[in-house]
Amino acid sequence: MLGRGQLLFQATSGVFYGETIEGGTYDTCEGFTCGTLFGLVVGLGPFVEALPTSGKVGESVSILGSDLTGATSVTFNGTAAVFKVTSPTLISTTVPAGASTGKVKVTTPSGTLVSNVGFHVIP
Repeated sequence: MLGRGQLLFQATSGVFYGETIEGGTYDTCEGFTCGTLFGLVVGLGPFVEALPTSGKVGESVSILGSDLTGATSVTFNGTAAVFKVTSPTLISTTVPAGASTGKVKVTTPSGTLVSNVGFHVIP
């Protein structure tokens, strides 16, 4: 069971990960809290996440995702951005001129990934 202070998050692969305060492979934890880590697949697809989730034109943005190698396009609500794939899970970019508040999209050889949260462009 999840209890107060336990973690549950969704990775950019679409999988949920969490921890429990009970269970696991040991009967006794010798004074420590027992528990286990788990992953839960519920059929949600992969996405990208912009960090931060808001910024002004020209400010740096990191885009987290899965399998970003070979990305051919990054857009902020339809406005193209100059970008660099720095690892299979990270793209570095800046908020492009003319961008407006909306979803961030990354086109990769495997398809287009859309942000789970809209990016807010600060005037």
